[in-house]
Amino acid sequence: MATTEDKIVVPDEGELAADYLETLLDIADLDGDIEIEVKTGRTYVTVGAPDNDDLRVLSSAEVVGALQDLTRLAVQQKTGEFARLVLDVAGSRDNRAKELEKLVEHAVEKIEGGAKTAALPPMSSYERKLVHDMVGEKGYQSGSQGEGSDRHTVISSAS
Repeated sequence: MATTEDKIVVPDEGELAADYLETLLDIADLDGDIEIEVKTGRTYVTVGAPDNDDLRVLSSAEVVGALQDLTRLAVQQKTGEFARLVLDVAGSRDNRAKELEKLVEHAVEKIEGGAKTAALPPMSSYERKLVHDMVGEKGYQSGSQGEGSDRHTVISSAS
């Protein structure tokens, strides 16, 4: 961190993430354009390419999750603070949102079929937030249960 006239200048979380990801792309010999957007206190970093086939190897949910965790750690190492960034590689965020929507639709079908609740598989806090929003839009209730990597969403009918 640099100081200017006794004022601490904290490096921008998005720029640090972009630098880290550019280095990884160079090591993997992949081309990608990086965009940074900040919304509601969260930094969204998008890695895309004119031909997303170049990034397909990095766009699976598991790989994006791992890259996001590594990028958060790299940013945290530089800033000393937890990074709330969300990573998207070649449209992976939109693809995952579609998968989550299907999970929610299936859970709602179970409830409409007579089940009191429907539990979804464990997922990240960001994904659970997306699910809670989807569930609310459909007129149902949801809550998170479990701890750590077992934390998941449970959906029920509105009471």
